[in-house]
Amino acid sequence: MDTVTLHGIKIPFAPDEVSPVIWQAIISGRYEAKEAKWVFKAVKRADRVLELGSGIGVITSLMATIPNVRIWAFEANPSTAALAQRVLDTNTAGNVLLTQGILAAGEPADHRFYVRKDLWMSSMDKEQGPYEHEISLASANIDNFIAAHDINVLVMDIEGAERDLLQKADLSGIERIFLELHDHLYGLAGIRDITQALAEKGYAYDPRGSYGPCVLFAKDETVREYEDDTAEHHMGL
Repeated sequence: MDTVTLHGIKIPFAPDEVSPVIWQAIISGRYEAKEAKWVFKAVKRADRVLELGSGIGVITSLMATIPNVRIWAFEANPSTAALAQRVLDTNTAGNVLLTQGILAAGEPADHRFYVRKDLWMSSMDKEQGPYEHEISLASANIDNFIAAHDINVLVMDIEGAERDLLQKADLSGIERIFLELHDHLYGLAGIRDITQALAEKGYAYDPRGSYGPCVLFAKDETVREYEDDTAEHHMGL
């Protein structure tokens, strides 16, 4: 089997291990293309990163190329986590720890997770669409995890669960949050809830690290110089 390369990351599995929709996105280069370009605005040298919703591990592997970065990644879907571990084993050098499970705000609890054919649609939202089966996952407290591992950057793509998490978690110690918004699941009301909650915690929307639904919120009071983004506009980024 010839190994497919996506955003510079080797994908060591066969087409029949994911749905046709996912495989087509991989071989076309569309899979997580925006995140692959913009995550480097959020994650810097020596950051300690918590990633929620690692998917097949592509963005995780890209972040792992940044010097002296350490990453703790979580993926809820057991089959997706198994694929992600293979991607990480192929592309990273021991600076990533992947866990199959979830972190949430508040006390540990049991959550229902709905597994769908197209892995990027799997979520804790039963109403998101038809699902193949459901599983039960026990959560751990995200703030306790952040404190225990001295995390300073949060990266997340959790299919709508970000609305509840970002409102309820304390997030002490987190300097930057890079996430994909899912307005098709919660509308502009959900976007408002997220931005207001993060503003109350001291975060600002950072336009220099955001593109469409992939957004960066940061705590950064340093003076900024003018940044010429003409080349990026011409490239269609």
